[in-house]
Amino acid sequence: MSKSIWPKASSGRVASSLQAHMVLALAAGGLIYILAITGTLSVLNREFQRWEQPSAPEMTQISPEAAAKAAKAVFESETPSTTHLYINFPRPDLPRTVISTDTQAFFATETGEVGEAENFPWTQFLLDLHYYLHLPHILGLTVVGALGAILLGLSLSGFLAHPRIFRDAFTFRRGESRIAKADLHNRLSVWTAPFHISNALTGAILGLASVLAFAIAAVDFEGDTTKVFSPIFGEEAPMDETSSNISDIAKPIAYVQENYPDLTPTYYIHHDPGTAGQHISVIGWHSNRLIFGEYYNFNSNGEFEGVTGMSNGTLGQQIAGSIYNVHFGNWGGTWVKIAYVIFGAALSIITATGLRIYFARRRDQGRPAPILESMWSGLVWGTPSILAVCLVFSLALGWEGSSLVSTFWLGLCAIISVAGFRPSIDWSRLLQMSLTFSLVLIVVIHALTNSAHIMSAASWPISGAIIAIAILVGLKSFSKPKHSVPV
Repeated sequence: MSKSIWPKASSGRVASSLQAHMVLALAAGGLIYILAITGTLSVLNREFQRWEQPSAPEMTQISPEAAAKAAKAVFESETPSTTHLYINFPRPDLPRTVISTDTQAFFATETGEVGEAENFPWTQFLLDLHYYLHLPHILGLTVVGALGAILLGLSLSGFLAHPRIFRDAFTFRRGESRIAKADLHNRLSVWTAPFHISNALTGAILGLASVLAFAIAAVDFEGDTTKVFSPIFGEEAPMDETSSNISDIAKPIAYVQENYPDLTPTYYIHHDPGTAGQHISVIGWHSNRLIFGEYYNFNSNGEFEGVTGMSNGTLGQQIAGSIYNVHFGNWGGTWVKIAYVIFGAALSIITATGLRIYFARRRDQGRPAPILESMWSGLVWGTPSILAVCLVFSLALGWEGSSLVSTFWLGLCAIISVAGFRPSIDWSRLLQMSLTFSLVLIVVIHALTNSAHIMSAASWPISGAIIAIAILVGLKSFSKPKHSVPV
């Protein structure tokens, strides 16, 4: 009797899971694909920052006195006074010192002189796209967090919908058929499952944390979100806006360096500088830990008051302190970043081929959707193409902010719309050729505008990677048979 019952139950479960998998994919596939592409690039955001400004002064470390000298000079230039003063210390993937306030940011030299203003418009545009989809921040975080939850659901339902997915983990049939695309989709899904499941989960947490904090604060803390986060990131000191001299900036930095020699200070935060209520935190990075760092806190006299607990506090604190690094791959150096880029590219392919399989299945069933399929091709290759065009405009014309945002969204919508009106055109190949041209143009413009720094460590790794991608995409576009199914 069991033989007659279990197969039917199993078949029904598989069919239901497969249906749920496709519904979720159709509803959110486009935005998830955009997040996958931008997330992959965002792993290298510090490298892109260096590349956009290769002339900035670089160093492996800066003395407390030099950092304090530059920070005080920037603070004194503020009118009106800023409520926060920050120092970004050099780190291996961004060997620069940056002094910033609520309104401006400048590089500092190794001797403490204030250098040129920090400006990386395309990288900031990219990060805002990945974090918020260029929506208002709370709404954007909500949408992105929800998409992370949907991606997690897609990953799990995909496994349930394919009972043989682990058994066939090394089965791969080449070609342009639906079976070949299904094999590519399923094999990448299995091989990179730990990555995209953890990334979906941490992305959902990062996106929805602020939204949940607002909801909790509205109910229990009269709208004060700082009280929601204080058990994790510590209590805010009482405000006292009485005017005072700015605290000694070098003293807390030197204290951390002398008393915690195994730590690497990465960030200095001066709250309410120039007031009686000012206080300071130095964030120290712990090697071989996933946490972004620990807060070493000082009062207005520069006296050490203790740590917040990101490194040795409750389990919840340590997990919260690790989520960002786990999501963006900031915890293991260059090789971990390279792995994240590869896994992110795999997730982009998984997302793209997932809907390709759906459209191919519809064709096989006699229910083709050529317009939707063409629009999907426009999205898949239009997204990197428009990102590249935005970078061309940023480098050549100095575009930033709203100019890049409108160019991206209007351009992508135009590509998708035109692809829907002309489904007979091979949009994949056309956009691949456009992407190749844009990538070559990016390297040429960057070389011409930064001729003195072409071979610097800030320039050649990213320029070399762009050239390599241009070659790969170009070979794909020019070697593709005219009547093949677009990918």
